[in-house]
Amino acid sequence: MKRRLALGALLACACAGAWAHRFHAGITDISFNRNTGSIEVVHTYMAHDIEALLANLYQRQFDLSDPQDEAVLRKYIDKQFYLLGADRARLPLRWVGVTTSVESVVIYQEVEKTALADAVRAHDEVLSDFLPDQVNTVNINRAGAIATLTFDRNKKELDLP
Repeated sequence: MKRRLALGALLACACAGAWAHRFHAGITDISFNRNTGSIEVVHTYMAHDIEALLANLYQRQFDLSDPQDEAVLRKYIDKQFYLLGADRARLPLRWVGVTTSVESVVIYQEVEKTALADAVRAHDEVLSDFLPDQVNTVNINRAGAIATLTFDRNKKELDLP
């Protein structure tokens, strides 16, 4: 009877872990900083999803506090997220940095000396190439008025409102 109880408890714990991470989502905030005259982009993703992506791509564990490992993440983000100007050319997003916690990975980028009106389209394929149910929400803050776009595996590029 004790074995059966222990096995039941073990299965319950395993199921709880499976239920703990039932959705895959990212949030990106885009705004204009009047002080710097630059577009600021802040991405927030679940740390577990970023870790799983990098481990899957490179078959090793990553430490994003290591500059070489951060460079790997930067290369991926630069490929998967970008802003386009009116001429449909990519705007030069500069990597500012990354902060990590047990729960999240926060990535900071900027388009220096560029008005938010100069960004007319966004491409967001971060994690949706890896996780079929990944949904990325992009909030565009135009002087306090916030518009929201939703990206997924089937919707990778949209005009900014």
